[in-house]
Amino acid sequence: MIPTAVWGAKPGERSKTLAQLISDRRDIDFVLYEQLRVEDLLQTATYKDLNRKMFDMVIAEARNLGLKEILPTYTEGDRIGVHLENGKVKVPECFRRPYQLFAEGEWIAMSEDPDVGGQGLPHVIRQAAFEYIVGANFALAAFGNLGHGAAKMIELYGTPQQKELFLEKIYSGQWGGTMLLTEPGAGSDVGALTTTAVKNPDGTYHLTGNKIFITCGEHDLTANIIHPVLARIEGAPKGTKGISLFLVPKIWVNADGSLGEPNDIVCTGVEEKMGLHGSPTCSLALGTKGRCRGLLLGEANKGMQVMFHMMNEARLDVGAQGFLHGSAAYLYAVNYARERHQGRDLSAGRNPDAPQVPIIRHPDVRRMLLQMKAYVEGMRSFVYYVAYCLDQGRCAPNAAEKERYQGLVELLTPVLKAYCSERGLTVCDQAIQVYGGYGYTREYPVEQLLRDCRITTIYEGTNGIQAMDLLGRKLGMRQGMVFTDFLQAIQMTITRARENPRLEKQADQVAQAVSRLGENALHLGRTALSPDFKVAFGYAHPFLEVMGDVIMAWMHLWRAVTALPRLEKLADGSDPRAIATKVAQDKEAAFYDGQLKTAEFFIHAILPHTMGKMNAIAASNGAVMTIHENSFGG
Repeated sequence: MIPTAVWGAKPGERSKTLAQLISDRRDIDFVLYEQLRVEDLLQTATYKDLNRKMFDMVIAEARNLGLKEILPTYTEGDRIGVHLENGKVKVPECFRRPYQLFAEGEWIAMSEDPDVGGQGLPHVIRQAAFEYIVGANFALAAFGNLGHGAAKMIELYGTPQQKELFLEKIYSGQWGGTMLLTEPGAGSDVGALTTTAVKNPDGTYHLTGNKIFITCGEHDLTANIIHPVLARIEGAPKGTKGISLFLVPKIWVNADGSLGEPNDIVCTGVEEKMGLHGSPTCSLALGTKGRCRGLLLGEANKGMQVMFHMMNEARLDVGAQGFLHGSAAYLYAVNYARERHQGRDLSAGRNPDAPQVPIIRHPDVRRMLLQMKAYVEGMRSFVYYVAYCLDQGRCAPNAAEKERYQGLVELLTPVLKAYCSERGLTVCDQAIQVYGGYGYTREYPVEQLLRDCRITTIYEGTNGIQAMDLLGRKLGMRQGMVFTDFLQAIQMTITRARENPRLEKQADQVAQAVSRLGENALHLGRTALSPDFKVAFGYAHPFLEVMGDVIMAWMHLWRAVTALPRLEKLADGSDPRAIATKVAQDKEAAFYDGQLKTAEFFIHAILPHTMGKMNAIAASNGAVMTIHENSFGG
């Protein structure tokens, strides 16, 4: 039986204390320094001037900012919400000081080059730090994160003048940024947009159109907002091939960098949403008075290529956002399960004098908590691994290595976005179940976490779109060699696991799943090129889901391979009784034992379900396409 000491939160802490614990620092350190061994980055030319002490200090400072300044705004911002008054959006007043500290602390561009105002830190350290910033309140952090995406596009594609005007102001958080893609009649079909751009004599463009679902589209938190806007220049081709990207400031920026007149862009509404009430989701009208000016970013008719840089970054962030909501929900649920006394231990039988016990002792509650733990910790490893691949690509000694890591990032981006958003939501839902009726009330935070997490499965491309991207584009990259590289990376972990008899069975289970996944990929790839291609895309999302499950199994096997020798060292050997005694007495031993038990649970209790799903994909029953539209009822 798994000891209560290994769940991931400190036993004995009271609710008010653990309410401050939104992420597990011990597990963060385990993934960074033991599983991924990110200190190896310090041996590269890119990061040779950094050290672990600096990494730890950054994460510690992020924790202080998140817990002391940002987390207190979480419930208050939700209850107050945002308000639209005369075309202007007012954010919750409690957001102002934390956002100012967020910007002044240079958190927004922490992984960017110092030459453009960044701190030059690895992406994986940024991800660890953002566990405490985004995890504390995404609605607040989004004001900076959206700006970062806009500034990155300007850094990569802007003219020298555009970089001079915008880059430092946005990366520093003095100005905000957005992403204007969606239109009322275009939705996910971006190529159907109707926003138009006409070139002015001075080289600027006049824009006319309407955009919806714009996160942080209008607010009073920064002095200006720079809107990247997708539009079609007059006479450009139809579809996505004719789309260009423009920089449209809320307030026009003069050539000397000073602010000019307000631009002709007006907020016409703020959505009333299920969650993220502190985040303004706006409808924006451009050019209603004929005076909306913008600057072309990059080349004409190549706006989608530029925008995809921001969208891919945003998709990784959304996957992490889903995971972080799940992380917080799990820790709240663990603490509640330790403190909530209800029912008697099953071993007491019908003894009416038996005392009530904490619900963490009940088998079904333990099942839910262990499943939550498995998803949360597996997602942390997955999210960090992809960030680490970005760092490895940046440090790569040659073009081939750089291409390999970039390929892995591109392959895994749709899986990370979709899988982590869905499993994060699952964890939030299970947290409510652990709380019982109390979890459904506003008295406890898990109700809000579920509401706030729900959007992650929808925005930055719905998860169905991510699945179609995986099947239609990513599996075939470099004639399938990128997917092969991915499978080989898992195989390396399997080989290591088979070196220890205690992990051999788990390694065999993962190996079978990896083999089956490869067969599924080949089958769907062939079907997608056949007359039954629609059936293949009907199974695109199930395939993404099982690929995510296999990645979780890989991450847990990797964790177990990392943890087992450390546990045996603490216990002075591999004797099960000595290990059990050590786990009961030693916090570090309990942590490592928790990694082994969690891997055992996921691989033996969850992965078999995945194998069944892969059997269904291999069969590819065509009912999803043969059922007539009239047969759906209604």
